[in-house]
Amino acid sequence: MLHNLDPHLARFTLNTAGDYENALKEIVQELALVGLWRAKFFEHAAFYGGTALRLFHGLRRFSEDLDFSLLAPQPDFRPDPWLGAVRDELQAYGFQFSVETKAKAVLTAIESAFIKGDTRVNLLHIGLPDWLAARIPALQQVRVKLEIDTQPPSAAETEVRTLFMPIPHQVRLYDLPSLMAGKLHAVLCRKWQNRLKGRDWYDLVWYAGRGIRPHLPHLAARMAQTGHWPEGKVMSSADLHTLLEERIAAVDFGTAADDVRPFLKDTAELALWSAAFFREVAGRVTV
Repeated sequence: MLHNLDPHLARFTLNTAGDYENALKEIVQELALVGLWRAKFFEHAAFYGGTALRLFHGLRRFSEDLDFSLLAPQPDFRPDPWLGAVRDELQAYGFQFSVETKAKAVLTAIESAFIKGDTRVNLLHIGLPDWLAARIPALQQVRVKLEIDTQPPSAAETEVRTLFMPIPHQVRLYDLPSLMAGKLHAVLCRKWQNRLKGRDWYDLVWYAGRGIRPHLPHLAARMAQTGHWPEGKVMSSADLHTLLEERIAAVDFGTAADDVRPFLKDTAELALWSAAFFREVAGRVTV
């Protein structure tokens, strides 16, 4: 039996094709979490990252991916047994998506999978008007990426929280200090290549503005794992601020703002973005 999607859609302002696509991705994310909860995935793993911050703590930007970390290292972990539950949940709501693992060209601790489906078909399912649907290119796909860290760094703290859409269900996720530590790792260590992720800096403003204190042992463990901090060395507040100062000096914040702009309904705050602004933000990061 197909479920009514109206309660999901009532939360969104839907005027443009982009509005509908963001709503679709978020509904797919929520249904994926329900499927994983039914399969008892959160007895083995925790949710973290930008989507966790949006769904559980009200982050204002839309987020594309679902990031998870196992609670203990498991090098032979494979996500396939859990993906069927995600597929079943999406089908129960009438969506047409495949859920497939991504083959790895290089051996890493991250297992990846994609929820993929025809953009136009699935947008029409949530009520996209025909005149907007005509503007969607044929064969365009909507994708939601799932990543699972099978060798998680130490010291993260987790909590169990409840979501009430589409049905009440519970998700284990990193607590806010550990979430912030993960975000600081991205801010300080992410390789930019050709795409500077302004989303990392947007989230940092969110944390700093709310006075969240990062869990420094978890940040140090994350940075040691990626070769950006000496293994076993304690990180101090002064160390963190020095690292932030060095990173801020290397960022083109105009390019960073352009990256996050499509994920925001109100972009006015991006006019503030500069090295001086982010030095002020860094000054609000306390431990």
